[in-house]
Amino acid sequence: MRELSFFNKIIFFFNIIFAAVLLIACAVPYLSLETFPFLSILSLGVPALVLANTLFFLYWLLGLKKQAFTSLFVLILGYFILGTFLKFTPKSIDFQKDELKLMTFNVRGFNRYKFLDNDSIPQQIERLIRKENPDILCLQEVGYDMQEDYLDFPYHFLKKIPTGDKVHLGIFSKYPIVHAEIIDFPSSINNGSYADILYKGDTLRLYNLHMQSLGITPGTGVLRSQSSERLLRRMTNKFKKQQEQAQIIEEHKASSPYKNLVCGDFNNTQFSSVYHTIKGDMQDTFIEKGSGYGRSYNFLKIPIRIDFIMADSNFEVMTHKNYDEKYSDHFPVMASFRLK
Repeated sequence: MRELSFFNKIIFFFNIIFAAVLLIACAVPYLSLETFPFLSILSLGVPALVLANTLFFLYWLLGLKKQAFTSLFVLILGYFILGTFLKFTPKSIDFQKDELKLMTFNVRGFNRYKFLDNDSIPQQIERLIRKENPDILCLQEVGYDMQEDYLDFPYHFLKKIPTGDKVHLGIFSKYPIVHAEIIDFPSSINNGSYADILYKGDTLRLYNLHMQSLGITPGTGVLRSQSSERLLRRMTNKFKKQQEQAQIIEEHKASSPYKNLVCGDFNNTQFSSVYHTIKGDMQDTFIEKGSGYGRSYNFLKIPIRIDFIMADSNFEVMTHKNYDEKYSDHFPVMASFRLK
């Protein structure tokens, strides 16, 4: 009994640590990143923290121990503050012809640097897009040599930026683009863009975003080659840039005279301040109509959701779909809408 008691004390010690870290993660979206930028790293680990606290809760529950309330309290609090990353809605997805279909996909240069051992990636991406047939396609990391006539979309915004090593974006549309611009993110290779699109006699403003990359792509050796102190400092600076960029988008979106859609690669999760700043009171299509986990990226083998589609209250979200096709380090996402 003494050995068991000592073992339980060790377990409870770690239980308290994981519960406290999840509690701090709940506060991250509401903390100033100017003051606590390093805490943003917790937003990437929320699913793992939830899993750990669930296991602790089950361990104590099976033993009928009152320590179970520690993780149970934090899990319930986290659910009400952060929401859920699991949706238990029916998975059958049926896109209708009268819906506006929007797809976002970080294609990582169509595998031009051979991150995946598959020479047919560009053709496979093309087949997927043709099959799913989005009305508007937003791509990130398209590469400087991306062609404007991609898949015969009649309208496009694909501005080549010759300086600053910028990562390029592409917007392709079946509906007329009447105006489009790059939204510059200072001192960053990342940027955003927007396009004003004529749709059913109305004008929609679509934002295609690629927020500051963290620069720690799994499999590149970056994590192994840097000390933990240097890596933390590097990521802290990246999180600060993400928040600055999110505020740029927030202000730009606030001045939009049109109905707004937002999509892209946020390089952070729905548990981050960056996500909450950009989202504001918009609808997250996964939260509205998604199913399952919503994974769009694997970070250190942890599935997370960092690619989003959002719509303001002028739209009714009809469907949301996450894809499993492995053509990039990201996975495609598509949603559909009707104007109210």
